[in-house]
Amino acid sequence: MGDVFNRGAFERYLVEKCHLQRQYVEPACYWVKMFVQVFPRWQENREGSIELFEQRLSKFKSDRNLKYILQNIKRYMVFVDLNSGLCQGKSEDSCFSQSIGSEISIPVERLGSDSISLSKGAASANTGVFKAPLGATVLVSSKLDSEWIAYSAKLMKQVRELLKLKHRSLRTEKTYLGWTRRFLDFVWSKRLVREVNGTFLLSVDLLRTFLSHLAIDARVSASTQEQALNALLVLYRMVLYVDIEGLSSVLRAKKRKRLPVVLSREEVSKLLAKLKQPFRLMASLMYGCGLRLEECLSLRVKDINFADETIEVRSGKGGKDRLTVLPAVLKPDLEGYLRGLRERWEEGRRRDLPGVFLPEALDRKYVSLSKEWGWFWMFPSISPCANTRTGEIAFWHMHPSVIQKKIKEGIQRAGIVKLASAHTLRHSFATHLLEDGYDIRTIQELLGHSSVQTTMIYTHVAVRNKRGVRSPLESLK
Repeated sequence: MGDVFNRGAFERYLVEKCHLQRQYVEPACYWVKMFVQVFPRWQENREGSIELFEQRLSKFKSDRNLKYILQNIKRYMVFVDLNSGLCQGKSEDSCFSQSIGSEISIPVERLGSDSISLSKGAASANTGVFKAPLGATVLVSSKLDSEWIAYSAKLMKQVRELLKLKHRSLRTEKTYLGWTRRFLDFVWSKRLVREVNGTFLLSVDLLRTFLSHLAIDARVSASTQEQALNALLVLYRMVLYVDIEGLSSVLRAKKRKRLPVVLSREEVSKLLAKLKQPFRLMASLMYGCGLRLEECLSLRVKDINFADETIEVRSGKGGKDRLTVLPAVLKPDLEGYLRGLRERWEEGRRRDLPGVFLPEALDRKYVSLSKEWGWFWMFPSISPCANTRTGEIAFWHMHPSVIQKKIKEGIQRAGIVKLASAHTLRHSFATHLLEDGYDIRTIQELLGHSSVQTTMIYTHVAVRNKRGVRSPLESLK
């Protein structure tokens, strides 16, 4: 499989899509042309070709220059992939405009009266084409399109069933299915999918192209690109049974080291003063115990231990349980709140309202457990709701958006200009403990971090006169 280097189209791609400065285009094209000449059949073994080329250049190129050269070679691979499905029988300029332009053009005569479009495009009477944004799903009334719709729906169903089998949370399921749908829409709208003997082929190269597209066109963060990869690994490894050996040819989004936003003690006091109950109690628990938002909302009555002054966090991030501190100053507020909550629970029992949702299969093992006081939510929803997976009707905890909105309003009323949120209270908990002299290992256990390296980030924002450093500006006369 040979490869012809289309320099003109690639130069425009570097400038218009990769936003490369003009002075860097010439050397980029030089090294890409060199790579194509040395490895004319690179598409048969992308990872191996890049590795061998890197070994040859490493003998006389610095690490910085080598990284730059390999980055442009990966850009060329993405350029070729995006062109491969659209360039058959077209000139170079036509191919380039469809590959990196803002829309795809499909002749109107291909669209019948029964055609369906999931995009915001519309037929243009002047141009005689149907236009839709790149990345949107364009469905035309053809047999091939109908077969792809059925095939992609089948893949989505299999991914959903696998996620349920692995006991993934509903939020994870929605996120992974969303990335799967975006990937399938992308490869079909770009016409990258190949059909062989009535079967659609989703090769590993399509995964590489999509991940590189996220880094170049969508400009997503490194964590977002990693999330997309994890979602699509479920599709490839567990549904398509395609082994992914390596992704070294994928253009990676840049990882940026960002410090967490932390409120000072005075700002936390101002924020809590602007909140009404029960939102003040919830914010106090997140700050005083280092709870995540979902961990705070998922608390049940039995998780509060007044005698030991501890709180049991069940099924936190990663499905882990842990113990954290219960501030003594919160005991009066908690006891008063629980008395009112008990009255609400008793009223629900008199009216024979549904119980609460229980984890896993406890509701089948212990039939009456969902209506017991100890399992009642600390912060329940106003009315029962339905489980989207099973259709069961029961009480769930308060929706996260409710407390998020209240905290945002409290931040504004308190006059805090920092870009803070509910999770900022957890960051403030860890930072203030560090400033008070507690060791990093204790803070790690209270936060539930798997690695102490995650907890170490708070050492960068802890302000205790910044380790006693005195600015040289103060010594000026």
